[in-house]
Amino acid sequence: MAGSLPVSPLAPARFPDLPVIAGVEFSAVAAGVRYPGRTDVMLARLAPGSTVAGVFTRSATRSAPVLDCQAKLAVESAGTTGAAILVNSGNSNAFTGSAGEGSVQAICEAVSAAAGVPQERVFTSSTGVIGERLPHDRITAKVGELVSALAADGIEKAARAIMTTDTFPKGAEATVETSAGPVRIAGIAKGSGMIAPDMATMLVYIFTDAAVPQPVLQSMLSSLTDVTFNAITVDSDTSTSDTLLLAATGQSGAAITEADSADGRAFSEALHGVMLDLAKQVVRDGEGASKFVEVQVTGAVNDGDAKKVAMAIANSPLIKTAIAGEDPNWGRVVMAVGKSGAEADRDRLSIRFGDILVAENGWVAGSYNEAAGATYMKQSELVIGVDLGLGSGSFTAWTCDLTHGYISINADYRS
Repeated sequence: MAGSLPVSPLAPARFPDLPVIAGVEFSAVAAGVRYPGRTDVMLARLAPGSTVAGVFTRSATRSAPVLDCQAKLAVESAGTTGAAILVNSGNSNAFTGSAGEGSVQAICEAVSAAAGVPQERVFTSSTGVIGERLPHDRITAKVGELVSALAADGIEKAARAIMTTDTFPKGAEATVETSAGPVRIAGIAKGSGMIAPDMATMLVYIFTDAAVPQPVLQSMLSSLTDVTFNAITVDSDTSTSDTLLLAATGQSGAAITEADSADGRAFSEALHGVMLDLAKQVVRDGEGASKFVEVQVTGAVNDGDAKKVAMAIANSPLIKTAIAGEDPNWGRVVMAVGKSGAEADRDRLSIRFGDILVAENGWVAGSYNEAAGATYMKQSELVIGVDLGLGSGSFTAWTCDLTHGYISINADYRS
């Protein structure tokens, strides 16, 4: 199905120019996992000494590849050997029982033998249809070709290979100056539907040439995920296959040994930028989306309450369909605040659409003009602001509208 959909109107003009990350090579092939002739498998090989961190879906029905990655990362540490990441689209290898585990093992064995890395350092991901056995023999038959095609500049091909209902490949990059010289970061992602925080339903792979100890890398990744990938939603559904892997090759010679050092803070800020860029691109490619929406919540009792309100607004079908219809229906925002479970006071609540004050003090603002609100809603990028007036808690979430296109895409997903 990927590639047959029109490109999202919210898509960037083109795939960005990503820097080559020393110590990483990429390749992609068409294995026919689900669609004949479609590039659907990618391989990344990491240099010896690379460290790998990850965060995953917390779904109780997570896939065999997720469980395998989690088990391997539980004992992950830098070593003298390399590592590899293999990803297929078209089939999620989820809810496939022992057959799914067997598929993961077969793929890891094949990659280990062909790429020259230990099986315990081969990480796999699968995305696509749930509940169908993965035809892993189609993948293992292509592993030799994948290894032969590995190239340092192959990251865009890898980004295209992992797409499912995505309408464009997603990439982001950053370069940060450290006391030991420049450090580069490059990442790719896939995600379009079944997107909800926990961590949001997608696959993400980020690479840096910095040298970062695995515990430091994991700590940074886990913290930054909460304000990036766990702050977006398309449809409130959480996948069985969510995977975010971050790999540090150490090839630049710049070492980030402590998160709270000057270099560590600079690196973390740059990593945050890459992660947020990719997260926003996922929302911009939301299935059927025509509007990109930022939900800013302030004045909550604490940050946790602010997040409850932000996600209640961002996930509300009533709000999302009103946005699709360009209707400034602020009463639906009031509804979402009330149902969120956060502490709220009707008479302290204020609502804004962009810079337009819509409601305050428990009633519509005296300055509010419905025509101005309707005009604002015609924009492709919107901001909904809510101040609860109770404290200093804040949270920002990102979402999109809900259109008939979402129904059409998902009604035909398996056909």
